[in-house]
Amino acid sequence: MIFESHAHYDDEKFDEDRDQLLTSMKDHGIGTIINVGASMKGCEKSLKLAETYEFVYAALGIHPSDISDLDQEGTGWIEAHLSHPKVAAVGEIGLDYYWGKEPEVHNRQKYWFCRQLDIAKQAALPVIIHSREAAADTMDILSQSCYQDLKGVVHCYSYSREMAAQYVKMGYYIGVGGVVTFKASRKLKETVEDIPLEKILLETDSPYLAPEPYRGKRNSSLYLSYVVEEIARIKGVSEEDVIRVTNENARALFFKVKEK
Repeated sequence: MIFESHAHYDDEKFDEDRDQLLTSMKDHGIGTIINVGASMKGCEKSLKLAETYEFVYAALGIHPSDISDLDQEGTGWIEAHLSHPKVAAVGEIGLDYYWGKEPEVHNRQKYWFCRQLDIAKQAALPVIIHSREAAADTMDILSQSCYQDLKGVVHCYSYSREMAAQYVKMGYYIGVGGVVTFKASRKLKETVEDIPLEKILLETDSPYLAPEPYRGKRNSSLYLSYVVEEIARIKGVSEEDVIRVTNENARALFFKVKEK
């Protein structure tokens, strides 16, 4: 069964058919889903989804583009719920410099990134890292000695193969989704070729970043078979091996997910 390590089924794009879609997952080979928080409201909805569906687990964290939601009360709520048996990680957290170029925006993002890394360290939970146009600062923060014991995944990886190798040495996994199927995704294809299959996680970022041939449409975990196919092609292994190894990888990282 496929382990979906990053989706957002709390998103309003699933309001009309969320239950129908989620209840169909097992029939399509999707065994486990990590539903990832991005805003405070998204975290609350993710936890409710995890409580509703046995195969869904939640990650709680605030996306760098949503830190306007975040204050000490918010981090207190996150901390208080990390012991929940269906909360598997802290995320998605990190840095995103695509929209905000001003130094004060970067500094605020870095503050809340480090604050949430501290929370994850205290809870001894893995982290789900978002990094967009912030390669150097993300690496600098995660390389700090105080965070060297943290484990996690760099979600929707978009940087160089060399930096991916650094993350692998640090103990991180690389999240690979629909972008790997795009013809122009040379850097990601090179990264997948270079790093061990044992350090790759499957993800969709649903409802975003649907793979070919559904690019531009609403994404869902049902399309992970296209990601599996492309990884298998690049690595020269069977699709069954990709599913098996990435499942083992995800269960090793998200250790609170129960075996079925």
